[in-house]
Amino acid sequence: MTARTETDDPRALAERAGRALEDASALEILTWAVDTFGARFCVTSSMEDAVVAHLASRVRPGVDVVFLDTGYHFPETLGTRDAVEAVMDVRLITLTPRRTVAEQDAEHGPRLHDRDPDLCCALRKVAPLEEGLAEYDAWATGLRRDESPTRANTPVVGWDEKRGKVKISPIARWTQDDVDAYVAEHGVLTNPLLMDGYASVGCAPCTRRVLEGEDARAGRWAGRAKTECGLHG
Repeated sequence: MTARTETDDPRALAERAGRALEDASALEILTWAVDTFGARFCVTSSMEDAVVAHLASRVRPGVDVVFLDTGYHFPETLGTRDAVEAVMDVRLITLTPRRTVAEQDAEHGPRLHDRDPDLCCALRKVAPLEEGLAEYDAWATGLRRDESPTRANTPVVGWDEKRGKVKISPIARWTQDDVDAYVAEHGVLTNPLLMDGYASVGCAPCTRRVLEGEDARAGRWAGRAKTECGLHG
């Protein structure tokens, strides 16, 4: 029902697969993605944890895992990336912005993330990801519906209008308990900051620990109306 043909419209394919796979397991969703797109499929990871990368590597050993090094990451995040590359059966690809932090500071002034976080994210996240995804037809994310109200309607397979690609969120229906259980069962690498009060890990200048009762994304751009970096909306 979700098979791809040479003439298949990718948007229609995504919408059809999203409906057909809504109740499928994460492994079944990723198996469909690998069977459908082959080498033109990749996983993206912020290195908050390596759950989706681990799942995908079970389906396709050596799967491409794309990481954005913004120049502002916590050392723990870069350490998680290095550990994932060392111990998991994946091909780790690190993307970087066109300009270093110093070059960006020279052009836009220091601490652009404080003055115009949308522009900072556009330069250091959105643009390099769009360039890095050019060779792929589909990409997988770790988005979950329970993370925040803005992600409550995340489809397991959907259409990425901005990039013209199929976007797969195999653990969209998972809860944090599901993630924790998978990590414990398979010994999956996680960012040490998750044990230090951070529920969502982004760039260091724009991420804080969450308070009791806050949703997982509350520590990102705290005090601002901004809730997403632009990669996902």
